[in-house]
Amino acid sequence: MTVLFISVVILDGWLDGSLTTSPTDDKRVQATIFCILIALLAIPAQLELSKLAETKNLRIFTPVSIIASILLATSWYWVQLLEIRMEIFLLFLLTFTLLILFIYQYLNFGVSGMLANCGVNCFSILYLGLLSGFCVAIRIEFGLWPLLMFIFVVKSADIGAYSIGTLFGKHKFSPKISPGKTWEGMAGAVAAAVIVAIGFARSCDIMVAWAAIAFGSCFAFIGQLGDLAESMMKRDAEKKDSANKVPGFGGVLDIIDSPLVAAPFAYLFFMWCS
Repeated sequence: MTVLFISVVILDGWLDGSLTTSPTDDKRVQATIFCILIALLAIPAQLELSKLAETKNLRIFTPVSIIASILLATSWYWVQLLEIRMEIFLLFLLTFTLLILFIYQYLNFGVSGMLANCGVNCFSILYLGLLSGFCVAIRIEFGLWPLLMFIFVVKSADIGAYSIGTLFGKHKFSPKISPGKTWEGMAGAVAAAVIVAIGFARSCDIMVAWAAIAFGSCFAFIGQLGDLAESMMKRDAEKKDSANKVPGFGGVLDIIDSPLVAAPFAYLFFMWCS
């Protein structure tokens, strides 16, 4: 999966000219292939979230939620393609999505469960669409190397937390939500994230060393909070994993949970460092 992801991102950068540091060969429209990847991930993620919601007798309208979350996630792409202001695109997208949710609810379920169903649909669209949209924003506005740095820092923190927590973990970090997480694992997450952040910062000239240390330290914690957010959903649904489609992980939601919550903060960090 790592090799595939890197290959897709680099191919995307090569096609639109953002692989090089020179802006002269950049295409007007950026991140086409990366947006396709985001769209493909949104489909199983919405289906998994729908299965979790079903355990609480909530209905996610997957035909609506999938399309809406994809459009919301790729909003940065569409505004450069259509040359429309971001706030106009988002306002009309959210307005029409809300109206379509009302219509879908009425045609299929009448008034039964209207507030609960429309509420969980809005949540699923914002969770998967709005948050992943910041990954696209990082790719388009800051380039593919900051995107790779962000993803690898967050996921290396997951690996560090799991490895050190498994070997040395004793003090629980969040026993009510995720009993397996420990403060020792969190220390491993910070160490792994800082090492990867410094490596990307130095080799790709993204930021200075002290900023990379701050980036790794912050996003080790933020990434773990993203994991805890998804754990809350699974615990409420009484599920260990969101699915069993990905060996060693569970489902797509179990893979993307950390980067989802961390993406808006990473966008702010890169904006601050630029």
